[in-house]
Amino acid sequence: MSEEKRQRDFWDKFAILLSPIGGLLTAFAVAYVGMTGSQMLERRQSVDTNARLYSELMSRREEAESSLRKDMFVSIISTFLKPGATDPAAKVLNLELLAYNFHDSLNLKPLFLDIQRQLRKSDDPERADYLQRINRVAREITAKQLFALEGHGKSFRRSVDLEELAVAGAAGVELDPETVTVRKQTTTVTLRVLKVDMNLQQLTVRMKVASADGKEVIPDSRASFTVGFYDFPVIDNTRLPSGLRCAATLSNFSPVAADITTVCFPGEFASLKDRPYYDEVIQKLREANHEDAALAEEGER
Repeated sequence: MSEEKRQRDFWDKFAILLSPIGGLLTAFAVAYVGMTGSQMLERRQSVDTNARLYSELMSRREEAESSLRKDMFVSIISTFLKPGATDPAAKVLNLELLAYNFHDSLNLKPLFLDIQRQLRKSDDPERADYLQRINRVAREITAKQLFALEGHGKSFRRSVDLEELAVAGAAGVELDPETVTVRKQTTTVTLRVLKVDMNLQQLTVRMKVASADGKEVIPDSRASFTVGFYDFPVIDNTRLPSGLRCAATLSNFSPVAADITTVCFPGEFASLKDRPYYDEVIQKLREANHEDAALAEEGER
């Protein structure tokens, strides 16, 4: 028997021995792939199920919370709309409930001012305490909103000498300008205090906002407003063409001086009722597309 024939016989026998082993390995491989695919599918289904369950729970929670807030709002606001005199203590309590729960969605300044006027005319022995309570609520809400907005924007504070304002007359007193940068947009904000209402503790302010190159963004005639303790920045703010918002609030008031805090922030952090304009939405989409294109170009490099 030649050497070549012996080698061929050896490999034939070896192939016969490996044939069942190969089939067994193939069966194991198919079973492993099937089990792994099944486990991955089960995990994916479990993740999808959990996500769907979480979404449903959050949706039901929001619906329940919205229903509760609606019932609370209707119950509280109806007390202010009823004709006839109401106990000052009840009015102050309802105002506190309304302010603490709906300060980010309603402009409550008219209600604050109305109750303030009623309390000033009232002969209730606890009138001073009621006035202090509504002022404390307003300051707490303003402080909370400023703290939240300052995390996304920039703020600055200016003091007004009321004696100097009285001497200045109708021209008012111009405060030092401030240059702020929010989301790569640099603007210069200037406030001019025109007059003061000592009784209501309010200042009449004119705001001028200019771009970094000095081009005016908001004309003076369109940015005059009153600033008091009942002006909440999330609700009461000035809309800028660049998609930003700028709000001035009264931080402190005394017979001789007043402090004004001004904050500039992105428009999406304004109140829910303050809907964006179409041109702002288009501008945001263009900026997002431009950023995506720049990131894709950097990735290709």
